[in-house]
Amino acid sequence: MSPPLTVAAYALTINAATFAAFWRDKRAAISGQWRTPERTLLTLAALGGWIGALAGQHILRHKTRKEPFRTILWSIMVFEAAALLGWLVLFR
Repeated sequence: MSPPLTVAAYALTINAATFAAFWRDKRAAISGQWRTPERTLLTLAALGGWIGALAGQHILRHKTRKEPFRTILWSIMVFEAAALLGWLVLFR
């Protein structure tokens, strides 16, 4: 598999897994079951799943008011978006 396809496959996989983790945690919150630790959700976002995390927050209306979770997630998103932009500018 070529490097761009490998990166795209990784991005798709990590974002789908992150969204699924948000979905499972939302269902657990509703039914009073065991919850996914916030650290796990943030780790998935930091591993590149921040788009899936943002989608999970907005689509599922989950963890939208929880602090400091929200601030940490936005910090991860800003850092990774800036790093991606920098990488694109340097290596175009």
